[in-house]
This record gives sequence, C-alpha cells and structure tokens, in this order.
Amino acid sequence: MTALNNEDSPVYIRLRQHIAAAVLRGDYAAGDQLPSVRALAAEHGANPLTVAKAYQRFQDDGYVEVRRGVGMFVLPGAAEKLRAAERAHFVATVWPKVREQIDLLGLDADMLFDSEIA
Repeated sequence: MTALNNEDSPVYIRLRQHIAAAVLRGDYAAGDQLPSVRALAAEHGANPLTVAKAYQRFQDDGYVEVRRGVGMFVLPGAAEKLRAAERAHFVATVWPKVREQIDLLGLDADMLFDSEIA
C-alpha cells in the first residue's frame, strides 16, 4: 500500500493514488467502470503500459474486476476495503514521519488547526 499524494513515487504509483482517491471520494462507486487504459494514459500523459500496471495492482488487491472485452469495474466493498488499507498504511508509515516533523518544529494541535501559522 502507498500513501496518497506522494509526488516522489513512480508514475504507476501516482496513477494508482489518483484512482484510489477517486474511489474514496465516490467518483467511482461499486459497479462503475473505470476509464480505459488508453483514456487514462492520454489524460495523464502516461504510457498505457504504466496505466495497465496501476490497474493490475487494483485488480491484485481485489478492488476491481476485469470484464473481458468490456473494461474494468469497481467491486462492491472496494471503497471500504481501500479506505481501511490506506488508513492502516497512514498510521503505520506516514503518521510517524509527520509526528516527528511536528515535534521537530515545535508545533502543537492548536497551531496545526490554525490556518494562519507563520
């Protein structure tokens, strides 16, 4: 699992993150068809093989199914399963680094929720 929004990640991971965020936002619900490999590649200026790799990860993780000759579709429960996996990854991997940075900078909860930090 990877963190959403990591600009240093390989392209296929960033594409996967883009699709994951769309599923989590509800842009693609259970039963919805994802854009074709070629369409997503064109939209993001990516190689179709790179998009296919991102889609393969979703299939391997059980979030989507391929209907031969038709396309790729979001499976029931995919958003909940994806959200749980992303939460677990965030808590185990991302949050400790964020917490370390917060401590290093001497921030507290009030400062973090204040939109006018200088």
